Amino acid sequence: MNHQEEKLLQDFPPVSTQEWMDKIIADLKGADFQKKMVWKTNEGFNVNPFYRAENIEGLRWIDNLPGEFPYVRSTRRNNEWYVRQDIKVCNFAEANKKALALLQRGITSLGFVLPKKDLSAENIATLLNGIYPNMVELNFRTCISRTVELARLVVDYILSQNLDVKECFGSIEFDPFRKILKKGADTPDWVDEAVEIVNIASKLPRYRVISVAGNLFSDAGAYIYQELGYSLAYGNAVLGKLIEKGVDPSTAAKKIKFELGVGSNYFMEIAKFRAARWLWAEIVNAYKPACHHECPNKEKDGTCRCAAKMNVYARTSRFNQTVYDPYVNLLRTQTEAMSATIAGVDSLMVLPFNEAYDVPDDFSERIARNQQLLLKEESHFDKIIDPSAGSYYIENLTLAIAQQAWKLFLETNEAGFYEALKAGSVQDAVNASAEARFKALASRREVLLGTNQYPNFTEKMGDKIARESQGCGCEDKGEALFKKLKDSRLASDFNALRLTTEGNETPKAFMLTIGNLAMRLARSQFSSNFFACAGYKIIDNLGFKTVAEGVKEAVEKNADLIVLCSSDDEYAEYAPEAYRLAEENHKLFVVAGAPACMDDLKAQGIENFIHVKSNVLDTLRIFNDKLGVK
Repeated sequence: MNHQEEKLLQDFPPVSTQEWMDKIIADLKGADFQKKMVWKTNEGFNVNPFYRAENIEGLRWIDNLPGEFPYVRSTRRNNEWYVRQDIKVCNFAEANKKALALLQRGITSLGFVLPKKDLSAENIATLLNGIYPNMVELNFRTCISRTVELARLVVDYILSQNLDVKECFGSIEFDPFRKILKKGADTPDWVDEAVEIVNIASKLPRYRVISVAGNLFSDAGAYIYQELGYSLAYGNAVLGKLIEKGVDPSTAAKKIKFELGVGSNYFMEIAKFRAARWLWAEIVNAYKPACHHECPNKEKDGTCRCAAKMNVYARTSRFNQTVYDPYVNLLRTQTEAMSATIAGVDSLMVLPFNEAYDVPDDFSERIARNQQLLLKEESHFDKIIDPSAGSYYIENLTLAIAQQAWKLFLETNEAGFYEALKAGSVQDAVNASAEARFKALASRREVLLGTNQYPNFTEKMGDKIARESQGCGCEDKGEALFKKLKDSRLASDFNALRLTTEGNETPKAFMLTIGNLAMRLARSQFSSNFFACAGYKIIDNLGFKTVAEGVKEAVEKNADLIVLCSSDDEYAEYAPEAYRLAEENHKLFVVAGAPACMDDLKAQGIENFIHVKSNVLDTLRIFNDKLGVK
């Protein structure tokens, strides 16, 4: 068989990179290669249209096996990740009942969000009754002001169960900087509290207690390199302080857990997690953590390589989840889950598809669970470790993202991450990225299906939006002392626009299609999608023989605006007549396109044009204003 394969390959002589480039340039027929073929990413590097074996020569991890330092390929020799679901606890008995039911439905990781006012040994016992800490990953979070107390309660409870503590695993999520990023409030004693909670949890060697909430950056609209660069600085700031306070470097590193988001940029997200493991391994290794027992992963100089393993809990993105056409959220979260699991995360939570507008119910939570279970049970993602290894494209993405993130890490680390947070430079950078993405969405340079492109024309969501129930005592009503990350989803402005339309008498947009068949249909489709983004009722047509016939029907159907859809060459003839008749009937008039005769048409009083370069959001706001939709 091998002999046959060798003969087959001999029939196809090797093609050099230069030959590929010559062919591409020839096919471009004079077009600029850099502009047409090279993708300029938001992460600050360019992506070529093709990669070859020569592009991965010299990468130090290429010949590594999974589980080998620096852990680009994985921190372990399998791809078994924990399927996580969080429970917001307000009634401990009810939360316990729900947790037990989830364990029967495929969940292998439970996250409990606990009310700070009701923490007690009795309530923890009630919550965990019938749940075996050595059989399921248990994660706990409460208000940071009570996290140390929570740690004592959890540790005491697990120790009281007379289990082998080396078999008990999970986390108690002490996050020293979440309060600044979310609320602009400081936690001045965070270093001492971090040391205390690490010491408390030392009796549970497989429990991580420092949470690096990198997902806050991605959920606020950060680019991938920003999420990774700032998360590394975040983790290193805590690690460095713990070591300064006398905590053993190996112990300190093993108590840190990274909570990262995963967005819909499929290949980039795979590369991000691979780069994250690599860079964190290098950071921890720089502290030379000592290994205090015999271990096959122990270096000759006594350095503990296990301490350099990054533990990653991934959560699908909140930033890109939409209110309108919410079932598209299922497609987003599915590809996100695929990215995370292909990349080898340790645990994953898929957000329910309706999380953006409602309190998730049993149905949406079940679907979210099943999205992961399908990857395991039907697609067998858990049976293959690092399937992206060796891909010229993904290996180069891994390197490029790592380089950009490392550059940002060094800059932030030099200033001091905590100091940068108090100065607001981190928040400013992330908020600026989010603003750039909002602008890109408004002009359709970034697309959210169902929101700014191909919306569901007849969908109504106003009566489906529910306010989330009040929290269980972890609110902070104090005045913000520092800058915060903005808390808006990418689709927020479009959601608000369409909800405004729903609250009024819905405007009707009439497509006056005439002339060239191909152009009138194309522009009618474009215009229908354009105005449906604001929730307008679309009245489409196959075509009219005359402008007068089209305007007459628009008037009969009580349309609010008339959109002329034809070819550029025919607008000079049709537009003036259509505009005059629309004005006589008090209808707003719009030309679909940007014809060469636009200036002439404007000189005749025609003001409104929509085309591919239009800012969709701003333009629709203008039309709403003209139509009295407020």
